Amino acid sequence: MTDFLSNLSAAWAATGTIEIVAVAFGLAYIILAAKENSWCWPAGFIGTGTSVYLFWDGSLYMESALNVYYLLMAIIGWWQWQYGSKTKGVLEIRSLRVKEHLNFIGIIVLLSTISGYLLSQNTDAVLPYLDSFTTWSAVITTWMVARKIVENWLYWLLINSASIYLYLDRGYVLYAVLFGLYIIIAVFGYVQWRTKLRAQNATVTHA
Repeated sequence: MTDFLSNLSAAWAATGTIEIVAVAFGLAYIILAAKENSWCWPAGFIGTGTSVYLFWDGSLYMESALNVYYLLMAIIGWWQWQYGSKTKGVLEIRSLRVKEHLNFIGIIVLLSTISGYLLSQNTDAVLPYLDSFTTWSAVITTWMVARKIVENWLYWLLINSASIYLYLDRGYVLYAVLFGLYIIIAVFGYVQWRTKLRAQNATVTHA
């Protein structure tokens, strides 16, 4: 435990301003998203904007590209949460069918295999297959967040766990700690959203 704290302290001392900004706003994003607060999207926009440079500099090209996607999704997510329902009003939480989940998982596996192979053959990318997996999984799951799909939090549990290994390998200790917090918040987010979904369904049933 003492060694871990010493390593964490040393990593903090070596952490650059860009990583600190990215982590701070990334944490703000996930907390606000778990609370179903629309301000998560502006926070996410700032955090991901700084992360684009951070990951490119660390040769995690898929992670860098992913954060460009996050920038766009921050804008789309904000609009979806405000006006994305069929009545152009506030979007409500919903769940996906098993078949839809199987389709998404198949897409993630296929795209991760293709991009992982291309990166391994044509670039100096680090851990190309794992980098690809976390990237494509996050692409799909961020769309789920924008559409308020309750199971997004379960996907994030797996993605964040894999990302921790990826970041530790590249020396991004602060980011790894952040994603450890993400795992805890994802559990809270799932419970929170699931409770709201049940309340919505109960309201519809008794209407």
